[in-house]
Amino acid sequence: MKLKNPMLVVTNMDRSVAFYQAVLGLHVVLDFGANKTLTGGLALQTLETYREFLGTDQVFFGGNDFEVYFEEDDFDRFAAKLSQCGVEYVHPVKEHAWGQRVVRFYDPDRHIIEVGENMKAVCRRFLASGLTPEQTAARMDVPMKFVNACM
Repeated sequence: MKLKNPMLVVTNMDRSVAFYQAVLGLHVVLDFGANKTLTGGLALQTLETYREFLGTDQVFFGGNDFEVYFEEDDFDRFAAKLSQCGVEYVHPVKEHAWGQRVVRFYDPDRHIIEVGENMKAVCRRFLASGLTPEQTAARMDVPMKFVNACM
């Protein structure tokens, strides 16, 4: 068994493709009309065809029970760009207990998108702030092997 792609059902394919391109820099790599695969493997499926697949009109959006997760090397740049995109935030940028900064927002169909600071960048940020490798490992709750690999 092999996981191939997460797939999101969208009400307007053109609007969704434009959103993912403008906000996350993704591009269409496979175009099957009612299904498009974007860079990174995210697939989008039209609502109409998905209803046919399921044999029901019972498709719901905005359940807040699933998210698509991305990591960004230059998190500060992305957060500044995101503030100019007019997205609806689930929450603004926050820092988790292990030090990773993240932001969650909705796509046009209210799927949650999370963008987190790349964990290697988190490690390097702590090291650059003056923490020792041991302190960084403790702060991030990661093994020393991870910290050593980031240096």
